[in-house]
Amino acid sequence: MVKIFLFFALFFSLSYADKPTAVDNELLIKKIKNLINPSTFTKDKAYIDVIFSPKEDYFRSDGSVNTIKVIQTLKDNGVLNLFFKKPRDISVTFKTGGEPQFFVKIMSDSLQNIGYYRYVTSESKLSESEFSWKISLTSEYAADPIILNQELKKSKCEIVDVIRENETDWVYVIDMKNAKLDVSVLEDAKEFRLKRSLYSYWIDVSKINNIHISSSARNDWYPYIAYYDKSLRLLKVTKIDTKKTNLTLEMGSGTHYIKISDIYTLKNIKDDLVLMPTTKKSD
Repeated sequence: MVKIFLFFALFFSLSYADKPTAVDNELLIKKIKNLINPSTFTKDKAYIDVIFSPKEDYFRSDGSVNTIKVIQTLKDNGVLNLFFKKPRDISVTFKTGGEPQFFVKIMSDSLQNIGYYRYVTSESKLSESEFSWKISLTSEYAADPIILNQELKKSKCEIVDVIRENETDWVYVIDMKNAKLDVSVLEDAKEFRLKRSLYSYWIDVSKINNIHISSSARNDWYPYIAYYDKSLRLLKVTKIDTKKTNLTLEMGSGTHYIKISDIYTLKNIKDDLVLMPTTKKSD
């Protein structure tokens, strides 16, 4: 009888171990209240109870609230409104525990890819445990966390929390422990072409040792090459104040990314730059 009792006790303890408690449910309600207007929450409280059932679906395995999933549910059911009646000044603060320069590069690229170009940095802070970057802009809508999170995933980053301070001020907490730049990766002996661009070319060179670059006679290319490690710390810069049609680059130890540009202007590059990478060491 004792064994049977212990079996059922263990069974029920395991069955309910991962289910959120009343305290956990309060965390979920608190997060929902933070993301929407108080009047909206009061008006739609019964509806919110329905769309967030079962509540355990909105928690991660570590017991924290899955904020992105909460926001998705609020959006899908018309409870979260990110649009304003007219353009307003808004601010967004991004926080992470990762490398500041790497973080700003990934965030800048991600914001640009979802249509945010005209913003200014209003504040940046670095402590022993956290880096925060605050931007300001004028827009008809607040940044959509779902779209931004989808873009960040391309760089192996993820939004783990969103805090709405008010209608126009938002805070995003970003996990970037597996971060990488969302750029082309060069492979051994596979030709790669850099098309004409107004922006510098970023490339992942972690799999190769050398690159031979061919530039057409129509180009007036004065090479600017910057070498970075895995966390986007600058290792060295090569500047050549001579027009080049052929150039071989050797990736030094620890080089993970390179940025290819022109000393003067990228308008000098009218035709493709043709890259031929190799894993062989230079003689």
